[in-house]
Amino acid sequence: MWRSGLNSRSTTTAQALKEKKWDALVIGGGHNGLTAAAYLARGGLSVAVLERRHVIGGAAVTEEIIPGFKFSRCSYLQSLLRPSVIRELELKRHGLKLLKPTATTFTPCLDGRYLLLGHDDERNYLEISKFSKYDADAFQAPETLHWDSSFTYWMRDKLEKSVFWARCLRHIMVLGQKDMVNFMDLLLSPTSKVLNKWFESDILKAVLAGDAIVGSMASIHTPGSGYVLLHHVMGETDGDRNVWSHVEGGMGSVSTAISNAAIEAGASIMTNAEVSQLMIGNSGTIEGVLLADGTRVCSSIVLSNATPHRTFLGLIPRDALPEDFLRAIEKSDYNSGTTKINVAVDKVPWFHCCGSNNTEAGPQHTATIHICSESMDNIGSACQDARNGLPSKRPVMEMTIPSSLDKTISPPGKHVVSLFTQYTPYKPSEGSWENPTYREAYAKRCFSLIDEYAPGFSSSIIGYDMLTPPDLEREFGLPGGNIFHGATGLDSLFFMRPAKGWL
Repeated sequence: MWRSGLNSRSTTTAQALKEKKWDALVIGGGHNGLTAAAYLARGGLSVAVLERRHVIGGAAVTEEIIPGFKFSRCSYLQSLLRPSVIRELELKRHGLKLLKPTATTFTPCLDGRYLLLGHDDERNYLEISKFSKYDADAFQAPETLHWDSSFTYWMRDKLEKSVFWARCLRHIMVLGQKDMVNFMDLLLSPTSKVLNKWFESDILKAVLAGDAIVGSMASIHTPGSGYVLLHHVMGETDGDRNVWSHVEGGMGSVSTAISNAAIEAGASIMTNAEVSQLMIGNSGTIEGVLLADGTRVCSSIVLSNATPHRTFLGLIPRDALPEDFLRAIEKSDYNSGTTKINVAVDKVPWFHCCGSNNTEAGPQHTATIHICSESMDNIGSACQDARNGLPSKRPVMEMTIPSSLDKTISPPGKHVVSLFTQYTPYKPSEGSWENPTYREAYAKRCFSLIDEYAPGFSSSIIGYDMLTPPDLEREFGLPGGNIFHGATGLDSLFFMRPAKGWL
């Protein structure tokens, strides 16, 4: 599925890299790096993207690990790619096709009930009413916006005095005092507190709480975890808010579409081109990069799609940066508890709570399926296990089945299943992810738990690919296995970024 010119770097390409001084170099061919390259090339600059792996895409990549099955190995749903980028780079013309799910979330329960939410407000009301009419009303009711003149004056004063406040507060000036207080409460409070205030049914709270822990080691009881919940409801698909879509061909199609736009604009993209260090002149200015094979590539501008940890501690000579800045980068929190399991199965999972065993994919199969997530207590216990150094006994799992909508990624009648599981410590206290037996035990635990909701799932497995936190670090350059380039606690966001005072 990759362009023929993107899979390897030939001797001719290496020679071209050496002979030209580029206007800009981009380290890493992840979707962010490719986007930067596309815009720079559209601005008339000569740009080269240097990707370490044999394929572009970074964590937004499609790979055929098991013959006939194409996995979105890391990132698995699309919602947060800015609509302006899709529009300006004409990504749909370049091959991007978003597949909107029939339903949004499906949560099966061991007692035979389930909660299926989608795009229909009336249907959602009936679904939530099965558990609580109070919650159905609360879920639907919009809050009335209030405007307070004294609060407006205070914000305008801040706007005049601070660039940071200007950027942040301009977007929330329309909220008014009451809504501003509610916003800050959501931002600073534990997710459990926020949801306990809003709703009464455990299953609805648990479904929403799942969005607050994605990719972190934070508990739903951790102050500030409400921010991650907010982060994951800000996206959209084709103008529909808070809709996470599948992508035809897998998430690598996002990166391919962006690379097509970049190439059309004149950018050059090289794979198998690992950067070993930045070249810095005697005056402290950037002169280019040195590749792992010794190739010198010249440019006075270098953008890095790698993490801050890899960029500043691995690629730049230590004496080129201030010591206080380096210490801040060294102490950055990359803690994460994510293990991704990609599974090839010979039939679509059947959930016993849905009744008859239908072999065809239904609305529930297109949704994000929450396994072991029908209670707040289970989510809290899963996190506590990991904090004790153990993979969760009952991991919280987001299951998606992209082949329920996308017929290009699996053989007819067979399916691709993605499992985003939490929590798994980077260094377990009683084993090692390098031990094949230990790894297999965790995978089988996840499969057995799915069997409780979807009998026969384990027996349908053809094969699987598992990426633990150390695997994500080693293969995709994500320190600690963290999917956000750093933990998303409030102490690392906005003006509290890890290297404070640096942009």
